[in-house]
Amino acid sequence: MRQIVSIHSYRGGTGKSNLTANLATAVALTGKRVGVVDTDIQSPGIHVLFGLDDKQITRAVNDYLYDQCEIQDVAYHVSPPEVTRAGGHLYLVPASMKSADIARVLKEGYDVEKLNAGFDQLLESLDLDFLFIDTHPGMNEETLLSIAISDSLILILRPDRQDYLGTAITIEVARKLGVPNLLLAVNKVLASMDQSALRKDVERSFAAEIGAVLLLSEDMLRLGSTGIFSLKFPDHQFTRAVAELATKLVRG
Repeated sequence: MRQIVSIHSYRGGTGKSNLTANLATAVALTGKRVGVVDTDIQSPGIHVLFGLDDKQITRAVNDYLYDQCEIQDVAYHVSPPEVTRAGGHLYLVPASMKSADIARVLKEGYDVEKLNAGFDQLLESLDLDFLFIDTHPGMNEETLLSIAISDSLILILRPDRQDYLGTAITIEVARKLGVPNLLLAVNKVLASMDQSALRKDVERSFAAEIGAVLLLSEDMLRLGSTGIFSLKFPDHQFTRAVAELATKLVRG
């Protein structure tokens, strides 16, 4: 069964793109065919994690949105060797980093329904098992429509009261939209914090399941988005937590 998984946060700076890239890779390592779409079109960047630079991106999701190509023509095969050896496939549909393209999106907007229709095209044309959507933070029409068509929604929050307030709003909206599977990922948790107490507090506050608790990592900061963290640090707590979250998605 094909699944669309939206990964979202109410505020920026939560580590959303890093989690998206690592989680998509973890699922592909189970032998699945996985796609990732950067729909944070106003402030893109997930392509950096997959080792693509601006010169390599000859087409982006922006070109599809403005009728210059089909969306599958924008899919770049980014499977690292570990994924290939596991029998999986990993594709990325990046958004443009060109200032003119970003300015056009901000000025003219785009057809959000066309973007959502493109998700179905990707699932079909690339024969994907999973399609991950890296959303734009906050609540807007694009986010609402992406959440509405998702089989799973992973909400990222930090142990921060502002994040708690925004996450509560997002959960309420997601439930009204009837998202089948909702998971929380608490990121950038201090190692000194009582993780058990944190889990209980978050689950009680939102009446939702925690899929992962991810510690604030100096190793992550040192890596500086120069690759997929879980492949470079296979025994790290972050990697183990992401693998457990991937297992939840694969097993349904």
